Amino acid sequence: MTSSESSLRRTLGVRDAVVVGLGSMVGAGVFSALGPAARAAGTGLLLGLAVAAVVAYCNAASSARLAALYPASGGTYVYGRERLGDFWGYLAGWAFVVGKTASCAAMALTVGAYVWPAQTHAVAVAAVVALTAVNYGGIQKSAWLTRVVVAVVLAVLACVVVVCLTSGQADAGRLRIGLPSGVGGVLQAAGLLFFAFAGYARIATLGEEVRDPARTIPRAIPLALGIALVVYACVAVAALSVLGADTLGHAEAPLTDAVRAAGAPGPAPVVRVGAAVAALGSLLALILGVSRTTLAMARDHHLPGALAAVHPRFRVPHRAELAVGAVVAVVAATVDVRGAIGFSSFGVLAYYAVANASAWTLSPAPLRRAVPVVGLLGCVTLAFALPTASVVVGAGVLALGAGAYGVRRWAGLR
Repeated sequence: MTSSESSLRRTLGVRDAVVVGLGSMVGAGVFSALGPAARAAGTGLLLGLAVAAVVAYCNAASSARLAALYPASGGTYVYGRERLGDFWGYLAGWAFVVGKTASCAAMALTVGAYVWPAQTHAVAVAAVVALTAVNYGGIQKSAWLTRVVVAVVLAVLACVVVVCLTSGQADAGRLRIGLPSGVGGVLQAAGLLFFAFAGYARIATLGEEVRDPARTIPRAIPLALGIALVVYACVAVAALSVLGADTLGHAEAPLTDAVRAAGAPGPAPVVRVGAAVAALGSLLALILGVSRTTLAMARDHHLPGALAAVHPRFRVPHRAELAVGAVVAVVAATVDVRGAIGFSSFGVLAYYAVANASAWTLSPAPLRRAVPVVGLLGCVTLAFALPTASVVVGAGVLALGAGAYGVRRWAGLR
């Protein structure tokens, strides 16, 4: 197979890359992550959001610099391998694939819960099958569908913000910032909110399908992150203003409860539809990212080599996409993985810790190294501030992956 036959097609410009990133970030997380974060931090929720934003910015800046140098599928798996060594690249790829596979199942189940609660698992599996088929047809089809999803979700979120902030129930006093749960609560909230911000990695993992990646990726990542930060801040302020931190922290459907508390029950069904559409958009982008990292790891024989195949017509990693879709469908059909947000956050924070460590090697200048240092320390701090169960399971899964790598090296398989 020639190099051109095994490579992916470069079709994404800046706008499409930004949309793919937004489809991951402005997704189901904004409908579900605010509640657990408010429960952890109380009136320190907005501080948690600010901490998550700072860590996300550092990670995005490091990822953008690295992606411009290494515009291949795989994201931090490639950066870690090239800058730190084979093991660290492998560990980053393992953390991403395992953590994000759980996230895929969680998003699929979220779709089922909003669309048809009595048949949550069946709808989840159907969603996975349908979006895997969309991805199989080529990256442009995926980008087009993501564009539609982002437009719908942004419209719904704008409706939520306007309804809440213009209602008579909005009270600026509810936005007063405190530390009822201490610094630990704020850090835990930041770690949970990071789950929703981590979608800009999708732009980097699609590096082999971006036109002029050295220019496009460094522009697209901060643009997508900046838009997502503004959206999250507006939605958090709107929800807090009508519910308060305590009520928000115990809400099953935070934004639906917010519009009802604002005295406007009419938009509630629209919010439910928006949540389902957002989860679909997140699932679509997640499958894209996981399959591309799987492709990169298969090329290096860390995963079965058959998964490195690229479809001769659609120029997509079709076997990797089918394998990821099959695994996610099985998990979504058998397990309730909504509690996996913490586990997924741990894996993604480990992934970005490797990205920041890789970016640290790019320049000896202290000012150039400041951002990756802050990002690395932030990732480690937020990872270990997550709920204990998430930390234990996440660390165990990373250790399992490291052990598998060691066994393969000892057996001479890699």
